[in-house]
Amino acid sequence: MEDFDRASVEREIRAEFEAYEAALGANDVERLTGFFWEDPRAVRLAPGGGLYGHAQIASFRKARDVSDIARELSEVRITAFSADFGTATCEYRRLGSGRHGAQSQVWMRRPEGWRIVSAHVSLDP
Repeated sequence: MEDFDRASVEREIRAEFEAYEAALGANDVERLTGFFWEDPRAVRLAPGGGLYGHAQIASFRKARDVSDIARELSEVRITAFSADFGTATCEYRRLGSGRHGAQSQVWMRRPEGWRIVSAHVSLDP
């Protein structure tokens, strides 16, 4: 039996996910890195290889090519597994190149707020 308000937690995660997407579209590097857990155990996997720890994720954000970042999302799914843990997944299409991709994020409530502790991004060639 669940002892948390699943719908409420999913709304919280969705709000964070949407704020992350807005920061991504604006290439707001400070906000983007702020969404990730500031810990060496944070992980972001992507076609170019894995980023391990907040410092590597932040370095990637600062140097990232943003020439084709505008995208439209589809199949957004937010799932809460507890009051402090959930996932956000989606598919996307880059508007410039038309390339298709997918992402998943594991969100955990921390004392400082919701943070992505693990993420995976794929992009079709």
